[in-house]
Amino acid sequence: MRLFLWLVAMMAAAIGIAVTARFNPGNVVLFYPPHRIDLSLNFFVVLEVAAFAVLYILIRAFRATVKMPGKVAAYRQQKRERDGNKGLREALKALFEGRFGHAEKAALRASELPENVGVAALIGARAAHRMRQSARRDNWLNKLVDDNTLKTARLMTMTELLVDDHQPELALEAVRELNASGTRHIHALQMSLKAQQQAKNWPEVLRLVRSLDKHRALHPALSSRLRELAYDDLLADASHDAESLMRVWSTVPNADRIKPYVACRAASALNARGLHDEARLVAEESLAADWDDRVIRAYREAAAPAGSAALLMQIEHCENWAHARPTDAELALTLGSLCLKQKLWGKAQRHLEQALSDASDPRMVRESHLKLAQMHEALGQEEEAANHYRQCALATIL
Repeated sequence: MRLFLWLVAMMAAAIGIAVTARFNPGNVVLFYPPHRIDLSLNFFVVLEVAAFAVLYILIRAFRATVKMPGKVAAYRQQKRERDGNKGLREALKALFEGRFGHAEKAALRASELPENVGVAALIGARAAHRMRQSARRDNWLNKLVDDNTLKTARLMTMTELLVDDHQPELALEAVRELNASGTRHIHALQMSLKAQQQAKNWPEVLRLVRSLDKHRALHPALSSRLRELAYDDLLADASHDAESLMRVWSTVPNADRIKPYVACRAASALNARGLHDEARLVAEESLAADWDDRVIRAYREAAAPAGSAALLMQIEHCENWAHARPTDAELALTLGSLCLKQKLWGKAQRHLEQALSDASDPRMVRESHLKLAQMHEALGQEEEAANHYRQCALATIL
């Protein structure tokens, strides 16, 4: 429709010009002595229009020629940007697809555009790391050393990749540099936790676990497992003497002391160094908060000397617990063992036999037979003692 209207307008203009020119008797005379040129007005107008058109075309051609180098440079720059951005998109896509070789090649193309060098280097480093090409990974990351805008991204990537590569010392150096720049966030703490765990720096692991727990950034099961590993290493360290062990124990928060896996390890470590009074206190506090067979076992190992008030107090505690847990085999074994040490033969036999009947663990069966054998041997009942020793040996073989 628009083309039709343009044709109609042009035809009307042509008709109007033709009619006007037909009835235009004017002349144009040009003098250049000794020459004289006579032209009709219509022809002069046509020449003027033609001259204007030629001059316009020449000027446009000249301007286009002058601008040509700039346009060529702009075109090439646009092409580089298109190719660089296309390479960056392909690198990201290939990285997420797990095609790490393609990702690194596409990152190399993307890095030809200066604006993409930083992000392309991060992608290339991750792709090279996944292919276990540590040298190429480091080369990619070295391209970012002087780029302050991507400093945090570079350090976080370095930390994550070095932790994955089991190089905790280098990873912790990156974490320290990251912290020095004032950048602290949850993912950095998580990476630092992994590095400290690999380095077996358990006090720092505990500090980071507590910090992450405040932000609910760790699964409760993972948090519990990390605490267990840390306390197991700290409390089971054979280099501790009684004094250094107590110093370590004093640094443990009260909330952690009553947890069974902490209390049983602490009680065992205290027992191994002759600190039975402290071990009993640790076990009693933990059992009051949360019952656990491992803790009652450590409590049994912390038995006070025979005839002491402390041993009688232990027996009393166990009897009170037995009222609430009449079928607990571990508790029955503990109570029977304490009564045996106190030479309360009747109580010892009753509780040990109860432990034997309720026990489902071969270890408990073996220990119950051994205690009963020792009791009968102390009473001079050699035949019963021999029978229990024999049963103990069979349980050990089985």
